[in-house]
Amino acid sequence: MLAAAPVLAACGVGGSSSSGERKKVRIAYQNFADSTLLVKDQGTLEKALPDHDIAWTPFDSGASINTAFLGGAIDLAVIGSSPAAGGLCPPLQIPYQVIELLNVIGDSEALVVRNASGITDVKGLVGKKVAAPFSSTAHYSLLAALQQGGVDPASVTLVDLEPQNIQAAWQRGDIDGAYVWTPVLSVLQKDGKTLTDSAKLAAAGKPTLTFTVARKDFLDANPDVIARWLAATDAAIKLIKTDPQQVAAAVSRQIGATTEDALSQLKQNIYLDHAEQRSPEYFGTAQAPGKLAEQLRATAEFLLSQKKVDSVPDLSVFQSALRVPTDG
Repeated sequence: MLAAAPVLAACGVGGSSSSGERKKVRIAYQNFADSTLLVKDQGTLEKALPDHDIAWTPFDSGASINTAFLGGAIDLAVIGSSPAAGGLCPPLQIPYQVIELLNVIGDSEALVVRNASGITDVKGLVGKKVAAPFSSTAHYSLLAALQQGGVDPASVTLVDLEPQNIQAAWQRGDIDGAYVWTPVLSVLQKDGKTLTDSAKLAAAGKPTLTFTVARKDFLDANPDVIARWLAATDAAIKLIKTDPQQVAAAVSRQIGATTEDALSQLKQNIYLDHAEQRSPEYFGTAQAPGKLAEQLRATAEFLLSQKKVDSVPDLSVFQSALRVPTDG
């Protein structure tokens, strides 16, 4: 997947156009149940922007998305709060902005151990092999779960694997456990025990979220594209609440799951439309900024304590990285 970045970059800077050229919008998405898959499935952007070429590229995790941003290969991306926070810190310092909150992650991400391992709690992970996609929300939550359980991460063999590779390693018996998201999570849970999940960790003060981020220069140069994207995703988020079956049908087509499985996965997260995202808990307003910047910085501080970033910038850096949703 990382190898895709230079190929995409060769397509030219998204949104740029010389005479006679169609503008390009390059979107990084992930194959989990989400409102953006409805937008992709229905071709909403393609219909709203007929003079643009919309390129949707799947990525397995936020770490590979950050790499693609650094290579200038993508314009918009669906990414978790942990890799987004890390992306704003040295050494990456990616010039992107968080333009919306797609969901608050619940039990769609969880820490699961093999039934055959005999592990019954987090302390039982000492000396065991546990996988997660590094620099992802699942990795962040795994480290938080170990901290909560009083387990030194150095006492656990942590393995960096993308979700599909986690599933393969699990089936081979190469790992004892994993922190991962659906749909791979659902496969692991069939013969595994869930020790904790992201909903429980959020309640304990370690929330994880899913964002849309946009390259700052693309955002500034293409307000029409951003407006169309936000209108489409806000409508999709609202539809999850009013007609989840319709969204699940679209998601099932995109990820190759049954509609029932897609519906179950959708119900595992919390969805806030753009009006709700302006609450003090999240973006707030231009006049009264919410807590989201502080949450991102707290995530970065945790990543620093785990030596995953070099340093944590001032709160103002995280505040300036947020685009507060507006009416309309």
